[in-house]
Amino acid sequence: MSEIDSLQFANEAFYLVFSNRDLAGMDGLWAAHENVSCIHPGWEALDNREDVMASWRSLLASENSPSITCRAPRARVIGETGVVVCYELLGSSVLVATNLFVKDGSVWKMVHHQAGPCRALPDHLTEEPEAPGVQ
Repeated sequence: MSEIDSLQFANEAFYLVFSNRDLAGMDGLWAAHENVSCIHPGWEALDNREDVMASWRSLLASENSPSITCRAPRARVIGETGVVVCYELLGSSVLVATNLFVKDGSVWKMVHHQAGPCRALPDHLTEEPEAPGVQ
């Protein structure tokens, strides 16, 4: 599996555990030995693992948490860092997100997630959804 493929797999796993409200899975995706940060839409910046995981506990436990779909992920590897920029569909809302990963041995671990509002899904993405892992 190429580095890009394994990075895309880690990103897909993030959205799968988010959709399944799997807190243990979410905890396992985030780096345990690195500084981590997260900026949820409308939230203040969270800059330590304890606060980041507390935010996910709150979001994943909420009955009002919307389902989420990742669209058009674009992944690139820069040394030991992986960057994925994608769109998130949450009901009728569209967010643009950046997910940063670092290598922990042979596994990509998340160190940063930031999502914010986007006016709309770009025109070239409003057609049929892409198959997972396809760019």
